[in-house]
Amino acid sequence: MAASLSSSQTLHTLLCKNLHVSLSSSFVSIPKPLPSLPHCHRFLPLTHFTNNRFHCHRRSFVVRADSNNGVEGVRPYDFDLFTIGAGSGGVRASRFAANFGASVAVCELPFSTISSDTAGGVGGTCVIRGCVPKKLLVYASKYAHEFEESHGFGWKYDTEPKHDFSTLIANKNAELNRLTGIYKNVLKNAGVTLMEGRGKIVDEHTVDVDGKLYSAKHILVSVGGRPFIPDIPGSEYAIDSDAALELPSKPEKIAIVGGGYIALEFAGIFNGLKSEVHVFIRQSKVLRGFDEEIRDFIGEQMSLRGIEFHTEELPQAILKSADGSLSLKTNKGTVDGFSHVMFATGRRPNTKNLGLEEVGVKMTKNGAIEVDEYSRTSVPSIWAIGDVTDRINLTPVALMEGGALAKTIFQNEPTKPNYSRQLELSVLLKSRPYKSTVMSTSTQPTFGP
Repeated sequence: MAASLSSSQTLHTLLCKNLHVSLSSSFVSIPKPLPSLPHCHRFLPLTHFTNNRFHCHRRSFVVRADSNNGVEGVRPYDFDLFTIGAGSGGVRASRFAANFGASVAVCELPFSTISSDTAGGVGGTCVIRGCVPKKLLVYASKYAHEFEESHGFGWKYDTEPKHDFSTLIANKNAELNRLTGIYKNVLKNAGVTLMEGRGKIVDEHTVDVDGKLYSAKHILVSVGGRPFIPDIPGSEYAIDSDAALELPSKPEKIAIVGGGYIALEFAGIFNGLKSEVHVFIRQSKVLRGFDEEIRDFIGEQMSLRGIEFHTEELPQAILKSADGSLSLKTNKGTVDGFSHVMFATGRRPNTKNLGLEEVGVKMTKNGAIEVDEYSRTSVPSIWAIGDVTDRINLTPVALMEGGALAKTIFQNEPTKPNYSRQLELSVLLKSRPYKSTVMSTSTQPTFGP
């Protein structure tokens, strides 16, 4: 099936049909084109074609001979970079890569405020179910305390202010949709192709998006993580931070399991909205890994505002009564009458069903993707950044990793994520009261009770 190039005219004909071929000195022959296919696909493997559609791409590629005078790996790609996951890191890496001249595609699941195997959204955790919506709820929660303080400054109210929780959630979601639209426009303006669907890696250069195959020279995984609820009896009655941001009504009495900053932020939110709040932690103090003075101050001030802390208690089961109320059983006893039980006990990398292990990508025990100092996985053409690598799980870090990766791949400028800039992390606790602290990454704040 090989046709020898016996004359310069034959070679000239090949080069003049939009194929830029670099020939090695030992070049002897090339595969015969398939006459029934569009010219731009005559050298593509048949597995490239899906849904009877042909997508013509003009790409430069190299034809080289092996020791048997055959042809080695002649294959142009649909994209230079294919990114799975359009969160903070994925959007940054894709936009920078496109600005550097690369052809880039990103796939992301349909928008939802609660993440799942079938739902996500452009913007990722920070924009849709993390920093942004949580801040909006924090702002809402602060007014109750300010109404109370305002009396001392001469303010009087004929009736007590009332809060409409459903209005807060509706306006929060409208803002999230606006921000998601901005992220989409950022990608569009950079020339990035955005696809809606679930991406799965088929091989080291191929991604399946809901049944359609796309080839790429490089694949980037930036799918983030999800909240983790321990597997205890009755865990199906619990909610996580995603669901807590999308409740249809304000909790009347809520148990929050966890002593990290996510748990305390939600405790402050619901306390400010006049819910009865109980926090269960397995240690004697909150905020493990923070400065001791901060730990003492936050715990004391939140207690003064009416939040009840249950220290050195481990959840063992959640029980549901006939009236629908929930009870939380711990190693010290049972507390009854909760409308909601929320777990803020950490997050796990969102790596299930991505095809990673099948193509040889090494993973850690908790499901994180192992990468080197340049964010490259054990498969040279596959990269990973952000929370899915479980390094430093913060939005600014994911942004930094995305920018460094784009430079490494497309600027011929190997760039390690500059964690020295993050050696001191400024963390603002979006709880009531607000508190900020600076800490070394060697004692970075930890999730969990």
